Amino acid sequence: MPTYVNPDKCDGCKALDRPACMYICPNDLMVLDRALGKAWNQEPELCWECYSCVKTCPQTAIEMRGYGDVVPLGAALTPLRGTDAIMWMVKYRNQQVKRFKFPIRTTPWGSIEPYKGLEAPNLEALRQPGTAGWQKYLGVDRLPVAAKP
Repeated sequence: MPTYVNPDKCDGCKALDRPACMYICPNDLMVLDRALGKAWNQEPELCWECYSCVKTCPQTAIEMRGYGDVVPLGAALTPLRGTDAIMWMVKYRNQQVKRFKFPIRTTPWGSIEPYKGLEAPNLEALRQPGTAGWQKYLGVDRLPVAAKP
């Protein structure tokens, strides 16, 4: 089921240039209503249910409609995102609350060097086929070339 924004909680991420949900949505469904200063899902039926917006919302204003077999009527499932983990809060129909914490990082912030071990970019190579590090990752010394007719 698609996500929905609780307008009472949403502040449109006023501290940012655009709302976090709008930035993270892989299908570009979340938009900002500039008149109200609130974000909303413009096409709920196209939602992929990845819940990226739910997990990234700093105000926890985006909620997900759970399926009946996972979240029965009257229950709620809410992710609370931190810098190193996501805490899932499950509220059962009998009002019992349980929390489950899952790590989201295995390395410290800023410790990843994505281009380590790759050669420096070369403007001449931009017109040639290939991608960064193809020799290393494909294990070949040259790429195949299509024969000319």
